[in-house]
Amino acid sequence: MTFSFLGLDQRFLTLSWSALSLASKVLVIYGGIMLVALGITYLVSLSDMRTIREVGVWVKPMKFMSATALFAWTTVWLVCIAHTSVGNSQTYIWITTLLIITSLLEVLYITYQGSQGAASHYNNTDMLHIILFGVMAIAAVGLTASQAWLAWEIWQEQKAMGLSVVTLGVVIGLLLTFILSTISGFMLGGNQPPAGVGLPIVGWHLYKDIRPSHFLGVHAQQFIPLLGLLVERFAGQYAHLGLIAGTAAYVSAWMFLTWASFAR
Repeated sequence: MTFSFLGLDQRFLTLSWSALSLASKVLVIYGGIMLVALGITYLVSLSDMRTIREVGVWVKPMKFMSATALFAWTTVWLVCIAHTSVGNSQTYIWITTLLIITSLLEVLYITYQGSQGAASHYNNTDMLHIILFGVMAIAAVGLTASQAWLAWEIWQEQKAMGLSVVTLGVVIGLLLTFILSTISGFMLGGNQPPAGVGLPIVGWHLYKDIRPSHFLGVHAQQFIPLLGLLVERFAGQYAHLGLIAGTAAYVSAWMFLTWASFAR
């Protein structure tokens, strides 16, 4: 069975495992390992009622595991829909290595702290934890920098021939993930969200919480390329204009949510 919506049958869904580069295969497997870890962690959480700031100790590890799986799989997907040979290059191996090392460092530390009933973020109980919080910040920048690096490689490869609207959406989405999530991430690092459970699933609060804008920053990696696929399919000759307008609206939403987190 194939799916033709947005042209994904040609671009990803029917792509054979053998067609993926070794680095992409490693990312797919890595994402799968994160999902397995998520399932195990969820089962453990069912019998562990400990909390940190009124939230279960395993909630943050599970969020990071699921986000890491999505991040890794999306990177492979973007290489596919951009019709680029970058995925077969030595540089892509280094990009993949950077992605895995930085994300795994965060997941392992956050999970360990959760197992100890201790906070990983904003933990200033001693100098070691302060340093480790800083290391996590560096790892987070490195993780999103892998996406900017990938965007640069795709741009360098295809700029001479002109980027299709989908490839342009990929490049913009990757760059915005680096820029927006880094800015909001540093803001978040200096402003701890309110305690308590917050909204269902995401756990956000509707006041003094930068996490909603940080979410948009991180997930520009998915939303902007999807926008590129949409406008290519439905906007015809106005596809590039639609991509620019949609990206402007997306950045405006990020700016509003960032401002709102401080205004309340």
